[in-house]
Amino acid sequence: MHVLLVEDDALLGDGVQVGLEAHGFTVAWVESAAAATAALLSVHFDAVVLDLGLPDEDGVTLLRRWRRQGRSESVLVLTARDGVDHRVLGLNAGADDYLIKPFDLSELAARLHALLRRAQGRTSPLIEYGELRFDPARQELWRGERLVPLPRRERALLLALLQSRGRVLTADELADRVYGWTGGVESNALAVHIHSLRRKLGDRLIETVRGEGYRLGSPP
Repeated sequence: MHVLLVEDDALLGDGVQVGLEAHGFTVAWVESAAAATAALLSVHFDAVVLDLGLPDEDGVTLLRRWRRQGRSESVLVLTARDGVDHRVLGLNAGADDYLIKPFDLSELAARLHALLRRAQGRTSPLIEYGELRFDPARQELWRGERLVPLPRRERALLLALLQSRGRVLTADELADRVYGWTGGVESNALAVHIHSLRRKLGDRLIETVRGEGYRLGSPP
């Protein structure tokens, strides 16, 4: 899951980014409303974690503008504004969830997974494809009754393809979801991960679409 974190507190932003990445998320962190808008225009994100007290624009105003522009990313507001009126204001502005500071990182991760399930129309926490069962919250992949250990990057790559089944993802899109938009990526790194997943789960699981990118193929 590719998350955009919008938080101007450097200490908190660093902690949330590290914590969410430990839970299996790919996180891009920006510190202003302008940077957040620029990020959304350049990269696909599954969800946004939005602080309201930004230095250049109030988060509620920013969120309202995103919704007027038709932006549909799931938005979780993360703020110290704990009054009922503040929560109602944020939700009516277009937020999908609202979490008060201080908070527990495990709860933040669970809420983000719930947002993703709703956005994809899933009721089960598991993503199933043939005999594969992927649990995003636990970061576990099962093939039948067998647990298949995967490194973090391969889990992120597989999840991106499972979430986009039927759609071709370019190499750049996959790299953003696996490494994040600011991470340096060696030219052959993505191909190495794809080769490894094919070796473990079957050659037909990931299809190469010549000149376009990759998509989910036949289930094992």
